[in-house]
Amino acid sequence: MAAPVVVDAAYLKEIDKARRQLRALISSKNCAPIMLRLAWHDAGTFDVKTKTGGANGSIRNDEELKHGANSGLKIAIEFCEEVKKNHPRITYADLYQLAGVVAVEITGGPTVEFVPGRKDSLVSPKEGRLPDAKQGVQHLRDIFYRMGLSDKDIVALSGAHTLGRAHPERSGFAGAWTNEPLKFDNSYFGELLKGESEGLLKLPTDKALLEDPEFHHYVELYAKDEDAFFRDYAIAHKKLSELGFAPSSSASKVKSSTVLAQSAVGVAVAATVVVLSYLYEARRIKK
Repeated sequence: MAAPVVVDAAYLKEIDKARRQLRALISSKNCAPIMLRLAWHDAGTFDVKTKTGGANGSIRNDEELKHGANSGLKIAIEFCEEVKKNHPRITYADLYQLAGVVAVEITGGPTVEFVPGRKDSLVSPKEGRLPDAKQGVQHLRDIFYRMGLSDKDIVALSGAHTLGRAHPERSGFAGAWTNEPLKFDNSYFGELLKGESEGLLKLPTDKALLEDPEFHHYVELYAKDEDAFFRDYAIAHKKLSELGFAPSSSASKVKSSTVLAQSAVGVAVAATVVVLSYLYEARRIKK
């Protein structure tokens, strides 16, 4: 069993430095979507009954990285290694979740509270714990309830499909969910309610959100109220990022002034990055 992570002033300072490096790296590489996917796939293996899996860095293990759902994530692992070598004291588990938080922040999304102190693990769960995009309502509930998450969490987290695009060599699907795949907003839900749109992707798991009355309620709410989506997304993302992790009292005592400062910086960075990312995406499509 890994030794407890000592979250002292020095560790928090390293986290802050790593956060800044991640902002620069994700901005320059336009890799927010895959960094968010890495964070989610590391955490999303949690089983609330057996207390196995979760946000413990095990996705870096060859065995787990070779799972079908993790196809292509070696790229994100290698990006994180650029940060890890400068901040070796930070655990992989913390680094991957921090990368996910920063990915949302710099693309215009909400500030997700980040509490450090996750332990690394070399034990990987068996394949099959992550969502299968070809499935429907019951599958979504089976997967997310197993993690200990709710219907509201399922829909809010699905809204992160506003970022990125599917790649056929990784998932068997191709295309983006929204017209601005490097901008985090509530447009995913608006596109869902429109129905089929030429050039945009809707997976079976996306369509399932319209088939179930409880899911559909949240889709409509988030489509018309971005503030509600951001609020619920930030809560759900924090839950996901802490699956299998019980923050110590010392780790939890992050001053609110620090969180507010991070939020202020994040807003400024996001405004610049969203514009640059949009221009990058436009140029890429024209090529």
